[in-house]
Amino acid sequence: MSTVTVTRERPGLGHPETAALVKRAILAALASEGIGAPCRVDVMLTDDRGIHAINLEHRGVDAPTDVLSFPLNDLTPGAFDPETCETDLDAGEVLLGDMVIDIPRCEAQGEEYGHGYRREVSYLAVHSTLHLLGYDHLDEGEEKALMRSREEAVMERLGVPRGE
Repeated sequence: MSTVTVTRERPGLGHPETAALVKRAILAALASEGIGAPCRVDVMLTDDRGIHAINLEHRGVDAPTDVLSFPLNDLTPGAFDPETCETDLDAGEVLLGDMVIDIPRCEAQGEEYGHGYRREVSYLAVHSTLHLLGYDHLDEGEEKALMRSREEAVMERLGVPRGE
């Protein structure tokens, strides 16, 4: 069984169900990718100020964003091999990495896109998990199309397809 730890930068940040939604989305993404090895993902929920500082420190980008992913492994999309990954030998878990989610931005984007907070926070957790598994979308070509198709497959699995 994989471990997902969700912490809040400050108490009360996010809706009461946020941690459960994030965990469910991450576990669905791992299952959808056929990941059978126990994995660990750590998630921090923050706000614009918190994610802005992290984005500046780690990426040199002086702006907030909706989600940041910090993979611990250099993986090939769709070709997960636990033998090549960082592992916590005591816990027997593959360490996939960390993610940071901007909760107020989730709320705003859910409203802006017309599908609500629950879908938005779930989507961002799925999106970030796929980054931890080696997927990327830096170009407008095949890599982005592959990542988008995997995101939609996981969201279907979660029962929150596009448009809902």
